[in-house]
Amino acid sequence: MALSWALRLPHWRLCPSGAHLSSLPGQDHSLLTEKKTAAKWKEKKKARQGCSLPGSSWEERLANAVTPLWRLPYQEQLQVKYQSQRKILQTLASRLEKLGIDAQKPDGLCCPLQPVVPSPIINGYRNKSTFSVNRGPDGNPKTVGLYVGTGRARNIVCVKANHMENIPPEHKQVAECYEEFIRHSSLDPCILFHEGGHWRELVVRTTRHGHTMAIITFHPQELGQEALATQKALLKEFFMCGPGTICALTSLYFQESTRTRCSHEESPFQLLHGEPHIFEEVLGLKFRISPDAFFQVNTGAAEVLYQVVGELSQAGGDTILLDICCGTGTIGLSLAHQVSKIIGIEVVVKAIEDARWNAAFNGISNCEFHSGKAETVLPQLLSSWEDAQPLVAVVNPSRAGLHYRVVRAIRNCKPIRRLLYVSCKPEGEAMRNFLELCCPPDPGKKLAGEPFAPALAIPFDMFPHTVHCELVLLFTR
Repeated sequence: MALSWALRLPHWRLCPSGAHLSSLPGQDHSLLTEKKTAAKWKEKKKARQGCSLPGSSWEERLANAVTPLWRLPYQEQLQVKYQSQRKILQTLASRLEKLGIDAQKPDGLCCPLQPVVPSPIINGYRNKSTFSVNRGPDGNPKTVGLYVGTGRARNIVCVKANHMENIPPEHKQVAECYEEFIRHSSLDPCILFHEGGHWRELVVRTTRHGHTMAIITFHPQELGQEALATQKALLKEFFMCGPGTICALTSLYFQESTRTRCSHEESPFQLLHGEPHIFEEVLGLKFRISPDAFFQVNTGAAEVLYQVVGELSQAGGDTILLDICCGTGTIGLSLAHQVSKIIGIEVVVKAIEDARWNAAFNGISNCEFHSGKAETVLPQLLSSWEDAQPLVAVVNPSRAGLHYRVVRAIRNCKPIRRLLYVSCKPEGEAMRNFLELCCPPDPGKKLAGEPFAPALAIPFDMFPHTVHCELVLLFTR
């Protein structure tokens, strides 16, 4: 049956939107400066909270919720983030003291803290955005945007993200088109699974090469295969022949999902049009990226981070580098030229396939990548490790941190003398990992190896306008 699309073209309302360790950009972090910055931030925070009252525009309320530092000049944002990292390291020092470890330095930190390394790009830096579908400020349940409010408080409102400074125009454009599509669809949105409906999240991924991937999540409910095929055909026609052509998608994916998040193995990503992957270049290497593969959200800042990780690792030609939670292999492959061997571990199967492709395409042969949960693969890998070569570990886990079996395997592996922990939420579950790495030997937890000690912390501003940093914490023993 021939399909036709008779939608008018939407009117777009888009908003404009190689460091070395020895030469990291710095700011003045004297005690006086810190106090002044803290006072100014408190004042502006009060003003921001005032702007979140019902009289504020929805755009302001969303910006305040998602990018709470957006009103501050960028240098002041860095000062605020430096302050928060100081508090995290002070908390770690005090918790280590309670374990009987003399970790506190004169300034109350557990180790020296470098200034926050700024992002090369401040606005529109995100290469991945996730948009939700829910009721908008006008009550329309087919609104595509980001949330103000929480499910627990039952006050969620979905606000369009056109004004958000951290999201690039390309992502906003795809979100506008997706909203146009679902508003003309005969199917309802899926807001609560048990209440029915179908249209759900939209994920947009882009690269500096101009590639754009859109992934649409759809709850099938009781639809049959013929009805599903019709919806997929309509989506494809809209983005390839209809108003959605303005997005110039290079990949269009569709995922039938009955859960909040599903991996490719649980519910396959179905390619409706275009190439199965997008490609990015990092530090002169080409990387292939699958729909669910992890890739740092700020490519330019990631390049700076990887260079510094390479210097902190002190990895030489005889070193073996363990890249734990390696994603598409970016950290390991970027350092492959300076080490003897790279061993990567990643739970997402498609990401491991990407990592192996990336190694082969870039002519890198001194690497091996293992697919599986780190808590399963790593203990097996290290249980009989007898290699006399120096071994350095880099871990870059999700916000959930490392499984305790991973920490135990690292702790009990004597050849690992340096560990680089990359965390986007060091105050969360990662803090537990830090304490397990540094605590005295604990037979009950099978932590028999020599404890690590924090040696240096460097925060990277991977997320301008937000309160978050990517902290690189070096542990040695």
